[in-house]
Amino acid sequence: MEFVSNKLYVKYMVSLRCKMIVKSEIEDLGLNYKITPHGALEFHEQITVEQYDLLKNKLLKSGMVLLNESESMLIDKIINTIIEVVHYSENLPKLNFTDLINKHAISGDESLLKIFSDVKGVSVLQFIINQKIERAKELLLYDEISLSEIADSLNYKNKNYLLAQFKKVTGLTPSYFKRLKKERTKNAEQLSKPHTARARE
Repeated sequence: MEFVSNKLYVKYMVSLRCKMIVKSEIEDLGLNYKITPHGALEFHEQITVEQYDLLKNKLLKSGMVLLNESESMLIDKIINTIIEVVHYSENLPKLNFTDLINKHAISGDESLLKIFSDVKGVSVLQFIINQKIERAKELLLYDEISLSEIADSLNYKNKNYLLAQFKKVTGLTPSYFKRLKKERTKNAEQLSKPHTARARE
């Protein structure tokens, strides 16, 4: 019996309604799965080629396309490469992300980039921007560094470029997240005070 990968992506599954349709079709086939934070269908057991074909045909009727194993692996590799570089590098490399993707042995051709957009509902460039802004939010909330230092670590020309992109993506300013950090710290301190008092008693 032949099996396919237990992690697959779907083109055009870009809204809540799309996800509900996919959920219904998968449950009709009696398959156990979850949708990962980045939109992959992750099956708890390997699915057979027959099950894959059945699900693919069911989704096609709703206008969605279940990617094959090799395409899914490439999409996953692009996502993981971007996340690894943006979130786990001390400083972003001084090269563009097309070069970065190619450096990590991922084909950067237009057809694959279009598949990525069809799967994620955003371009690779916008996905990168979104991840950089997520990283900036983390640094604002958890690290004691300035906006200029954050901009430098994320390879922005200066803090004004980061500020403009931050506001465009979130609709908020970095100062909002700094204020949020202060409020969270204050709440945490207030919560710890009764415990300290009880411990003294």
